[in-house]
Amino acid sequence: MPIAYEIEHGQRLVTATPHGVLVDADIFRYQQEVWSRPDVKGYDELIDMTGVTEIEFLSTKRVAFLADLSASMDPPALTSKLAIIATTDLHFGLARMYETYRETARQGTKAVRVFRNRNEALQWLGTNVKPMA
Repeated sequence: MPIAYEIEHGQRLVTATPHGVLVDADIFRYQQEVWSRPDVKGYDELIDMTGVTEIEFLSTKRVAFLADLSASMDPPALTSKLAIIATTDLHFGLARMYETYRETARQGTKAVRVFRNRNEALQWLGTNVKPMA
């Protein structure tokens, strides 16, 4: 299922909400579609994986490739943040692996952190988006 996303220009934030079975092609399609847009360069990002029931694909090599691709799309002169919300242990582990690969990518300018809940993620992002009750 394609990844739904919302661009909040006033907050300089892209919020992505994958649901159901998350597959390799959807992740790479989202990365290319959203982060090649000039109007979101330097925006922060929130990926909420709480609606994901299963992840199909992710080998260590593909996670590393995604991290390198993502880092290569970061604008060199702008820093931003990516918060990933992952509530299951498997999703949290995969997101942490991605975080580690992003940290080692030479050209990356986006800080990545993984959280267990939305409120902590929003607090780290420093956004005015309302937390869930």
